[in-house]
Amino acid sequence: MRWTLKPEPDAKKIEVLSRELSVDRIIAKTLLQRGIQNYDQAKAFFRPLLSDLHQPFLMKDMEKAVSRIEKAIENRENILVYGDYDVDGTTAVALVFQYLIKFNPNLATYVPDRDTEGYGISFQGIDFAYDNDFSLVIALDCGIKAVDKIDYANEKNIDFIICDHHTPGETLPDAVAILNPKQIDCPYPYKELSGCGIGFKLIQALQEKQGGNVEEITHFLDLVATSIAADIVPITGENRILAYHGLKIINENPSVGIKAMMGEVQKEKMDITDVVFLIAPRINAAGRLKHAHQAVELLIEQNPEKAIQMAASIGTINSDRKNLDQLITQDALKQIESQLNENQYTTVVYNEEWHKGVIGIVASRLIETYYRPTVVFTESNGLLVASARSVKGFDLYEALESCNGYIEQFGGHKYAAGLRILPENLDNFKQKFEEVVKNSIPEELREPELKIDSEIFLSDISPKFYRIIQQMAPFGPHNMQPVFMASGLRDNGYSRTVGSDSSHLKLSIVEGANPKTYNGIAFGMGKNIDLIKKPFKTAFTLDENIWNGISSIQLKIKDIKQEATQNEKYDLNVANE
Repeated sequence: MRWTLKPEPDAKKIEVLSRELSVDRIIAKTLLQRGIQNYDQAKAFFRPLLSDLHQPFLMKDMEKAVSRIEKAIENRENILVYGDYDVDGTTAVALVFQYLIKFNPNLATYVPDRDTEGYGISFQGIDFAYDNDFSLVIALDCGIKAVDKIDYANEKNIDFIICDHHTPGETLPDAVAILNPKQIDCPYPYKELSGCGIGFKLIQALQEKQGGNVEEITHFLDLVATSIAADIVPITGENRILAYHGLKIINENPSVGIKAMMGEVQKEKMDITDVVFLIAPRINAAGRLKHAHQAVELLIEQNPEKAIQMAASIGTINSDRKNLDQLITQDALKQIESQLNENQYTTVVYNEEWHKGVIGIVASRLIETYYRPTVVFTESNGLLVASARSVKGFDLYEALESCNGYIEQFGGHKYAAGLRILPENLDNFKQKFEEVVKNSIPEELREPELKIDSEIFLSDISPKFYRIIQQMAPFGPHNMQPVFMASGLRDNGYSRTVGSDSSHLKLSIVEGANPKTYNGIAFGMGKNIDLIKKPFKTAFTLDENIWNGISSIQLKIKDIKQEATQNEKYDLNVANE
């Protein structure tokens, strides 16, 4: 990995904040790097308050959206709650449905089929609404670019309220109301809400209009926190408040469906990482291999026994998904190795039998082995369809635009995209994509970057230090778990490889002349056992290790490098931020 040390804040600011908060300089520095400059900002960061959520009616069109829903409730209109098939979409559908069902029984949910309809609002979905006399559709986590679809709905006298967080295009759909803080003329102060987060602002506004308050709807925040975790939105500002309180709901009084999934993974207490890796994949699996309606049904289920059965069923689907993506990943790796070119700048693989629902996961897995922009193709309805993933810092969407002559259709963003091409264009696409990436990617982006907050001594790590670091959670984009580095480390003779295949490294180390032993775990780094026989340095986060009921702080190793020579103290870049 390419280590990048974050810039050092002003020394005087570190000193002042350290004194104001009664914390050591490393903590103060870490907070300043996150934009926290004084006591009040630190208090808001460490103790997020629901009262600090923004007023929902600041959002453009919120008044229109609320009025239209109130009219539909008053007239007993049929309302369709429509959402995308990923975690953000399904949690948003579950949230809005459960809130509105109290006021209007004429309510149903709709999630498009990944294979037959694709992402977002579909003509098929609008036809379903028309055939079943739905006069109002609330679209969640989708719709901001569905100009032609909304025109089609208007022809059928179906009103749409769009709740989306994706970047709008030049032309907006002709909907009754559009709730999206990223609209240029939307005054809403926080722009990075998830789709489910915007759904929450809608029900917050409805609640306020009836004289209620946000505390009365906090039981829905487990769904919002799940969407924030899964959709990888910044965990700053309002998202931090929603995620913080949502995790409390998950751990203290989760909804029946979330609780059933927690039982499946046998986890009583969850942090944001657990939600990302244990809950979110289960919700996603339904839409990947079966139909996302199964996930929505679980999330709105009120009967605990039924929910347990449904969670088990989704758990089975998720196991099938894992087996499938492992098999396809192995197959793809063999394909890459058979044509391996050390100078290759891209990875493009294809097999007509690969399952369309998991090729995005496979693309991400391949980047873990071959760190370069990756496209994974399979066959669907006579076309080759693909999921593409990028490396950090490289604009994949822009690269695909340069290959447009060989692409029938594509969409996405900087780091992830989907595309369709004609079978006869595969070789030409591969060649053009390689050429475009080779000519545009900076050399440093061909190696993964590890951003380091501070260099510290292991002796700086105390129980109080660890507790404060943990209180900076929930971690995520723009508030990642602090990464530290330490130098002058030595194996004390007891480090060893662990795991059935010796693929992990259990560290027992000392620092300089200090005889105290520090423990660490380095997953997937068993091959580095010889490297630590000489003085080394390591980058790590802090973790709690519980063994035989005894808790201790351990280093969770991110990377290990041989100690620099006297002539070359560190091979570190300093981030130019």
